[in-house]
Amino acid sequence: MQSPYTRLTPLFSILGLLALWSVAALLTDDAQVLPPPWGLLGPFQQELASGELTRHLGATLSRVMWAFCLAMILGVSLGLAMGRSARLNAWLDPWLVIFLNLPALVLIVLCYLWIGLTEAAAIIAVTLNKVPNVAVVLREGARACDPALDALGQVYRMPWRTRMRHVLFPQLAPFIAAAARSGVAVIWKIVLVVEFLGRSSGVGFQIHLYFQLFDVAMVLVYALSFIGVMLVVEWLILQPLERHASRWRRA
Repeated sequence: MQSPYTRLTPLFSILGLLALWSVAALLTDDAQVLPPPWGLLGPFQQELASGELTRHLGATLSRVMWAFCLAMILGVSLGLAMGRSARLNAWLDPWLVIFLNLPALVLIVLCYLWIGLTEAAAIIAVTLNKVPNVAVVLREGARACDPALDALGQVYRMPWRTRMRHVLFPQLAPFIAAAARSGVAVIWKIVLVVEFLGRSSGVGFQIHLYFQLFDVAMVLVYALSFIGVMLVVEWLILQPLERHASRWRRA
């Protein structure tokens, strides 16, 4: 069991970061360049009261969830197929390498040029940027599966669905959890770029707006608000899921 100090370590770490930020703001002594943490309370309350903050946070979260679900479904399927089939891996590995090294900005711009400045283009661009990373993690997971367990399923003539549910996916669960955690972190950053370039709502759009106005405080308000939401998702959902998926390794 974790000690109380260990459980509170993330909180102490964040407080340390806020203290460092406060010192930097005092040394800068210019709220237009770097406002102190307490200097964001007024703008935050104003945006929250007007409903703008929740509206744009909701738009960004919706895009993150759509792109995350699509990227996980496609990436897990592709990675599993490549890890289980050497021939398929030989054919698709060059494609995977190309998409892994293709800059996210290029894919975003191409999707907007080909599909238009639409919601579908934004989600497709984010999904395509993340699928190769998920596929690589799951391919390695599929290769690491115990062949003896596969042989056991074949000996007992388990149906395909039963083997997938009780033999394969329990072994892949830690890899899926790891891909999900890293996926959320990467996807929401790419979503902000997508919104910055071609959407009329979302946190990225608001950051673009206040960047044009040189309003550092409002840029920080929107950025930190969404970071706060993603920290809650990380601590309350993703980390517990990863621990649950890996529990059999510690048994």
